[in-house]
Amino acid sequence: MKNALRNPYVYLMFVLPTIALYFLFFIYPMLTSVYYGFTDWDGLNRQNFIGFDNFATAFQDPEFRASIVNNVYILLFSCCVQVPLIVVFSLLISNVKRFQGFYKTTVFMPSILSTSVIGILWGYIYDPDVGLLNNLLGLLGIDPIYWLAESRWAMISILITNAWQWMGFYIVLILAAILAIPRDIDEAAKIDGATGVQRAWYLTVPLIKPIVNVVIMLSIAGALRVVDIVLVMTNGGPAGATEVMASYMVNKAIKYGEYGYGTALSIVIFICALVLTALYQVLFARRQERIEY
Repeated sequence: MKNALRNPYVYLMFVLPTIALYFLFFIYPMLTSVYYGFTDWDGLNRQNFIGFDNFATAFQDPEFRASIVNNVYILLFSCCVQVPLIVVFSLLISNVKRFQGFYKTTVFMPSILSTSVIGILWGYIYDPDVGLLNNLLGLLGIDPIYWLAESRWAMISILITNAWQWMGFYIVLILAAILAIPRDIDEAAKIDGATGVQRAWYLTVPLIKPIVNVVIMLSIAGALRVVDIVLVMTNGGPAGATEVMASYMVNKAIKYGEYGYGTALSIVIFICALVLTALYQVLFARRQERIEY
C-alpha cells in the first residue's frame, strides 16, 4: 500500500477525472468563445474569421461606449457609497447585544433571493401608480415619479436595487472579521477612555482592512458583470440609460443574433475586470500590512 501511494501515477488517476471535467466545461468553452470573438458567427451559420474587426467595432460603437460609462457609474457607486455603508452597518450590528443573529439573517436574506424575484419586487415598489415609494412621496405632496421610465431616475433605481441585494452578503463578511477581533483589544481601548466612535475608527476599521480590500475587489468585479437586474427591470432602457456592457452583450448576441460580436464584447468585459482588479491589488491591497492578533 505504501509503495502504491508513492507512485505519482496513483495520484494522477484521482486527479485526471477532475482535470478532464474542468477542461470540458471551462477551458474548452472559454477557448472556443475567444475564437468566436474573431468571427462574424450568427450562432447558426458557418463562421468567418474577420480578425479584430469586432473589437474595432466595439470601441467605435456609441451605444457600447455609453454602456461603459454606465458601468463606471455602478463601479463608483459600489466603491464610494456602498462599501462605506457596508462598513457602517457592520459596525452597528457588531455592537448589538440582543437579536444579533436576527439582524445578520435579515440583512443576508436578499443575497439568497433570485434576481428575477428582486427585480419584480422592486418593480412594484417603483410603480408610478401603486408603488410603495410613490405612495410615501404622495403623503408629502410630491407628484409621482416614473422611476424606471425616466432617464434621470432609472440608473439610480438600478443602483439602489443592486445595492440592496448584495450589501447583506458583504456585511456578513466584514461582520465576521469584526467579531474575530479579540475583545481584550476593545476593552483596553475603552479603559483608556476611547469613545465608541474612536474605537471604531482608530481600532476596528484598521484591523479589518484586509477583508475590506477583498470586499472592494469583489465590488469591482461585480460592478462589471451586472446584467440580470438590468435585464429584468429595464432591459437597458429607457433609451439606453441603464444599458451596461453585459446587458448590451446579451442583447447583441441573443436578441440580434450577432453572436461573434457579442462574444468579442464578453472578452472586452473580462479584460476590463481583470485589469481593474489587478490594478487595485497592485496599487492598494498589497500595500496593506498583514495583521495578526
